[in-house]
Amino acid sequence: MSNDEPEIIKQAEESPLSTVWKLAWPAVALNALQTINSLLDSYFVSHLEGDALTAIGAATTTLFLLISLSMAVGVASTAMVARAYGEGDPTKYREANRKCLGFAILSALILTIVAVPFAPTAAAFLIPGDAPHAARLMAQYLGIVTLVLIPSFIIQTLAGSLRGIGDTKSPMVISGLQIGLHIVLNYLLIFSTTRYHFHIPKSIFGNVTFPEISFFFTTPGAGMGLNGAALALVLSAWISALIYLISTTRTPLGEVWRIKFPGMDWVKRIFNLAAPAGLMSVVRVTSLMAFTSILTQVPNGKFAIGAIRPGFSIEALAFMPSFGLAIAASALVGQSLGAKDPARAKKLGWIAAHQAGIVSTVAAIFIFIFADPITHNVLQGQPEYAAQAASYLRHVCTTETLFGYAMVLLSAMQGAGDTKRPFWLTLIGMWIIRVPLAMFMSLEVIKLGVVAIPGLGMGADGAWTTLAITQAVQGIACIVLWQQGKWAFAKV
Repeated sequence: MSNDEPEIIKQAEESPLSTVWKLAWPAVALNALQTINSLLDSYFVSHLEGDALTAIGAATTTLFLLISLSMAVGVASTAMVARAYGEGDPTKYREANRKCLGFAILSALILTIVAVPFAPTAAAFLIPGDAPHAARLMAQYLGIVTLVLIPSFIIQTLAGSLRGIGDTKSPMVISGLQIGLHIVLNYLLIFSTTRYHFHIPKSIFGNVTFPEISFFFTTPGAGMGLNGAALALVLSAWISALIYLISTTRTPLGEVWRIKFPGMDWVKRIFNLAAPAGLMSVVRVTSLMAFTSILTQVPNGKFAIGAIRPGFSIEALAFMPSFGLAIAASALVGQSLGAKDPARAKKLGWIAAHQAGIVSTVAAIFIFIFADPITHNVLQGQPEYAAQAASYLRHVCTTETLFGYAMVLLSAMQGAGDTKRPFWLTLIGMWIIRVPLAMFMSLEVIKLGVVAIPGLGMGADGAWTTLAITQAVQGIACIVLWQQGKWAFAKV
């Protein structure tokens, strides 16, 4: 078999479980690295002033909105490339990748121009009024971090195309290098130059005398604080994007750097796939912004907002296998439909979802039991933030199993080219259910203009409960939609 021929023929001879995990494990490993990176982010920032945690916690929602739009183009590239790869047409999947990459770069340029002046407005909306310094820190952070958009769009598009041809190892290696670089740059740019003293006193064990060891070493640092964290993210992303462009030329995708900007026919095709996925991300993130805004109105809302990022990072330990399985399901479903085998697509989707449910359950039980020691170790010296993060974790872990099903089956539908049903499901779950329910459960009084409606007044615990409920609803809905099978008839 030549390098241009799809491996789907070979995969058909393997056991379905082996086929799923063959693609999933590199993505799981990458997500584990991303989780470690995010936890270290929280750990580093927790050693700055308390307002830095609040600032980055609120900035996470805005940044996730911007990055999620790049992921939408990645969804389109996976669906289009996987379908062409399943058909066994190298010319077709190479052209699809280059057109998606051209579309991604144009989109990133436009979004960067729009996003830069948005930073102060986002900070004013998401930071409590009693934390003006946190608002200033957030605005500065976002002003720098918006420069990450162009490389992020390149990375997500090429990673999506690689997964479309069944290559999940290359994104793992390249993005793994990016994460390692990000961690190093974080340390060097956030903190000031520090001199450490290493000392081991003289000791005697039996007849052996060990001499005293004492020496000093210095680690350089720029001392930029939260702005250093933003710059570290930007620099590591640009370097990673360049590596993607160079290394992907050695894959069946060919000379990807010969970017082809799409004509209106391709723009329409890509937009039809990316727009619902992008809107889904917008719905998800704007609902999180509204959710964060609700937290500004509860007692100790500052600590609840600051707990979101580390809480989410720790929760990722439970859903990171689901993330890898979701990527595998997306590629395999698209390839199977390209090979005119919808039965195989449905079977592989179910296998990936069941695996996600099992692994998520085991991890969620562990996190639920050890939520307090985990959060207090990640957020050392910040007990108020740690307590809120632990409460967040205990609530969401109760429905993490269904969240695992939702992640995989939503991605599988997108891999089939069905991006509209996932969008409507997300819209209903996030805005029709989550936001109103969070207001009702968290606030004592809900003010809608001149109308005041009584709420349960549960504070942050009411908000965390809402997250758990909507995770369960979304998981059940995804199971029903996948079983119906209408996704198999999507056009790409």
